[in-house]
Amino acid sequence: KMDFICEIFQALVMLVIAHATAGMVNLTCHEKEKYFLTTTGEKKLFPSLHDPHSRELSVVIPAYNEEHRMPVMLDEAMEYLENRQKQNPSFTYEVIVVDDGSKDKTTEVALRYTKKYGADKVRVLTLVKNRGKGGAVRMGTLSSRGRVILMADADGATKFSDFEKVEAGLNDLIIVWPFYKSLLAHLEKESVAQRSVFRTFLMYGFHFLVWFLCVRGIRDTQCGFKLFTREAALKTFSSLHVERWAFDVELLYIAQCFKIPIAEVAVNWTEIEGSKLVPFWSWLQMGRDVVFIRLRYITGAWKLQSPQKTD
Repeated sequence: KMDFICEIFQALVMLVIAHATAGMVNLTCHEKEKYFLTTTGEKKLFPSLHDPHSRELSVVIPAYNEEHRMPVMLDEAMEYLENRQKQNPSFTYEVIVVDDGSKDKTTEVALRYTKKYGADKVRVLTLVKNRGKGGAVRMGTLSSRGRVILMADADGATKFSDFEKVEAGLNDLIIVWPFYKSLLAHLEKESVAQRSVFRTFLMYGFHFLVWFLCVRGIRDTQCGFKLFTREAALKTFSSLHVERWAFDVELLYIAQCFKIPIAEVAVNWTEIEGSKLVPFWSWLQMGRDVVFIRLRYITGAWKLQSPQKTD
């Protein structure tokens, strides 16, 4: 009996801690984060996700200390996008590199691509301080112009040409669920990957926790290659609280709460050296965040938000 009482007490303590430490959605940005630089160094105001789309595709690339790995990814991405535009002039795109408070020359490297391709195609959003991957993706998404928005990791672990696979998945889902034509968010992958045994073990443990507490029906929540419609991005990112590694889980949880259809497609994934994910501690933090996501929504500490403009 005492053991049962102790378990109830521990559960109540967890609920209180989860509720008391819950933060509100912070969509404000620093004055410097409202502008991007043109090829001549002139400052121009970023648009808002609330505005009508003016490009077919926005590619949002979160980057933290990625001066060495990012050029390989950007070269591949730009080659694909430029070739596609040559084949189909009506295809318009933009790439937004979000420097998440890097301590290296990530911004300078990204700006080389602005100078090469123009600020209409490549824009750099430099955050004043590190927010975390989720925070960086959200800031870039809220400043995008695309009808559809692709999140792509700066390490190039997924070949950019696999965009065609997730794009096809998006179109197929629109056909299957025509009522949600403007609301489909989020395409994930079934990982075809070469991972270390330890990382694979941690990954499966994390996936079980995600399945048990938050999101079912998705095999891999952490793939850094996701495609959203503009409307779905506005709905999900307006409610996002988690700004670190587990933000993907909350996005999926929000999407399912809004009954936004989600599809998975398989893409090739290769582990790239230099990952910012520290195997044990990062997964431990992610597991804690997953538990708190569930508890905070259950207790009402976090609620789904109506889309609102940033300050």
